[in-house]
Amino acid sequence: MIRKIIKDTCLLAALMILTVFSISIIWSGITAEIALVLHLFALALILSVINHLMDQYISMPILAGYITRYVTVSCIVILYGFIVGWFYPSNFWFAFIYIAIVFAIAYFLDMLSIRHDIEYINKMIKARK
Repeated sequence: MIRKIIKDTCLLAALMILTVFSISIIWSGITAEIALVLHLFALALILSVINHLMDQYISMPILAGYITRYVTVSCIVILYGFIVGWFYPSNFWFAFIYIAIVFAIAYFLDMLSIRHDIEYINKMIKARK
């Protein structure tokens, strides 16, 4: 339930941000703040597609999967960051810190989801007996 609430909140917030920024773009053009948010949304789309493809075509143990995702996401974020001008050669290592924080939050939410799924499956097994 908490995962659904968080997911719904994030989707609603994203919709609100895109709506407000779309109206702002029409009235005043793309400002630096709006460009940043649009770049973040584009990066999120790219990472979501990569994660989906990894889920579909790569099967490995959980820890190896997390390490592979972390390395893959880090490489994509750093490359994307250089393309859009977020990083300079002297400060690209900040990406590893940001990504580690996001991964820690995602890992925690994933563990909550897995625990909920396990409880649900166990409940269904007990109901069948």
